[in-house]
Amino acid sequence: MPVTVEVPTPGFSRSADALRLRGWRLGAGQPTLVTDLFTSEFFNLVVDDRGDVHVNSQDGRFYLGWFPGGRPGTDGEGWKLAVTGTAKIPGYSVSFHTETPAEIVAATVTRILTTSRPM
Repeated sequence: MPVTVEVPTPGFSRSADALRLRGWRLGAGQPTLVTDLFTSEFFNLVVDDRGDVHVNSQDGRFYLGWFPGGRPGTDGEGWKLAVTGTAKIPGYSVSFHTETPAEIVAATVTRILTTSRPM
């Protein structure tokens, strides 16, 4: 009688399909997928002399930087997202490599923007 061994695969079904090779989105993609999420009504956009793009909210609590050649002083950081905290709750930041697909960064930014609310 054959023995069946179940291998835990978080997020996937436990069928043979889960064990097949998968194709993953690779490469930086189009950064406008991210930058087009911002309107001048609520955000400031600046392109500096290096060609890096900086976006911040009017209140200064949200920041997103895109560094196509890598953020100075880092090892390949291409995107830096930061949300400033309050006196009682700390903020947070997220970094993505220069080759992280823009769709991934856009999905993260979209989710963060949907959690914001007027104070």
